[in-house]
Amino acid sequence: MAMLEVKDLEVYYGMIQAIKGISFEVNEGEVIALIGANGAGKTTTLHTITGLLSPKSGHVMFEGKDITKVPAHKIVSMGMAHVPEGRRVFAELSVYENLRMGAYTRKDKNEIEESLKNVYKRFPRLEERKNQMAGTLSGGEQQMLAMGRALMSKPRIILMDEPSMGLSPILVNEIFDIIRAVSESGTTVLLVEQNAKKALSIADRAYVLETGKIVLEGNAKDLLEDDSIKKAYLGE
Repeated sequence: MAMLEVKDLEVYYGMIQAIKGISFEVNEGEVIALIGANGAGKTTTLHTITGLLSPKSGHVMFEGKDITKVPAHKIVSMGMAHVPEGRRVFAELSVYENLRMGAYTRKDKNEIEESLKNVYKRFPRLEERKNQMAGTLSGGEQQMLAMGRALMSKPRIILMDEPSMGLSPILVNEIFDIIRAVSESGTTVLLVEQNAKKALSIADRAYVLETGKIVLEGNAKDLLEDDSIKKAYLGE
């Protein structure tokens, strides 16, 4: 059984159909990339999976349970975390307070402290800046904070929306190294990313989304070599 299963999902904004009956699955331990141009429906898909949008039809199954109508905060406590596009850190709160917000569904104080230590180990810069207001961090540091905050909920699967957006090439490499490390530590990853080359380089499998439909799927390494992908997404 797949950890996450999306079945025949249809999503509308008013009269406009954004997602046109897509189906895909994510197995435990995988890194799955969802790639496509701007406006293809990638962010809408993530928002629907995490309960921020309601589909017109179709289902989202997580670990065998239908979560299509479950509210977003309950989905977090079931073990799913979402790193939103544009980072969305709490600018007026400190780095430490942002991280604590990530653990708001958890009760065990000792375990929360343990998670905090692990986040600081993975992102030493966040520990250095723990008392700094999140709004004063650089873009790369805010991205690390958004990822750290998501990890504080102790997710079984983490959904990341455009983590490399607006970052310098050096920081992009750093962020992707961290995503790989998160995966290797046992957290399943669903990655939405416009930087198709980077996404495919760390993913196990990938789905290509065009105007709300999945037009291609397969092993990430095969897609990296696919001529139509190279032409459309890799600038080759």
